[in-house]
Amino acid sequence: MTAYVVMIKEHTHDADEMERYSEKAKAAREGHDPEPLAFYGDFKVLEGSAMEGAVILRFPDMAAARAWYESPAYQEARQHRFQGADYRVFIVDGIDGA
Repeated sequence: MTAYVVMIKEHTHDADEMERYSEKAKAAREGHDPEPLAFYGDFKVLEGSAMEGAVILRFPDMAAARAWYESPAYQEARQHRFQGADYRVFIVDGIDGA
């Protein structure tokens, strides 16, 4: 079943750290082939608190999404994200064939 990683950027603290994160996160996607469905494009918050942007990545299944997130390359990248901004990040199963 398809899985989606959703990353909601709430507030940036350090643009330089976010630049480092962006470079390392891009490299960490190699070999995992997530499909970006949304990538910091235009958005409008309809309900809830303000945010700065969002990313939605599609993976073939939950195991593939977790393999990318838990990979050493992404774990290294996310340390820069932790220092650069506040995010909410989650993985959710799709409803393929339902």
